[in-house]
Amino acid sequence: MKKSAFFLAALCSGTLLLGSCSSDKSADTTVTETTSATADTTAAAGDMAGMDHSKMADGASPLTASMNEMMAKMDAMKMKGNTDHDFAHMMMEHHKGAVAMADIELRDGKDATMRQMAEKIKADQQKELGEMEPIAERLDSAPTNYKPTDPNDAFTAQLKTSMDHMMSNMPKVVADPDMNFNMMMTVHHQSAMDMAEAELAHGKDSKLKDLAQQMVNAQKKEIEQFKAWHAQHADKM
Repeated sequence: MKKSAFFLAALCSGTLLLGSCSSDKSADTTVTETTSATADTTAAAGDMAGMDHSKMADGASPLTASMNEMMAKMDAMKMKGNTDHDFAHMMMEHHKGAVAMADIELRDGKDATMRQMAEKIKADQQKELGEMEPIAERLDSAPTNYKPTDPNDAFTAQLKTSMDHMMSNMPKVVADPDMNFNMMMTVHHQSAMDMAEAELAHGKDSKLKDLAQQMVNAQKKEIEQFKAWHAQHADKM
């Protein structure tokens, strides 16, 4: 089955917005060469309607590199055309990205509150990964029920909107690692909520929809906590 041009496009747009925030040239070369090579082979034949991906990143911080890796893996996922199947597999990669970002905060962060949130996010996302894996495997044989190639398809359009919002709200990297984690995870959580809302609106699998609702409830609360901390630590910007 063909790959999703939508996620490749989102990856490339995301790396453009994040690009100027780091001087790590070796990471930049790896990300740019990888996405360019992928674009050459998949852009013309992808499954989902996407965005312009003609420009690449100039650099990447540890958190942005982690986000880029997550996006690349989402791009590599084969779109089946079943809402539940594709949501489950996409969200699993999204959760793995959150775990990786939490690990970076636990390695580099100093603020007690942000470190506690990183620990909780890592534990919660790993738990949900364990719950999603058997559902995703079961859905590998599910019939198609939407069109990844059609930009007017309701599920496709809602997923694209969620990615567009994440890319347009990507924060500029600052010197403080705790503030970077706070801002990046806020955007990452909102993206997960938007994807979960798409599943709630268009999914069919009751267990997966229950899990999607849990994600919305938990991550909405954590976004509020992130925003409150951000307001109290404006000096770290």
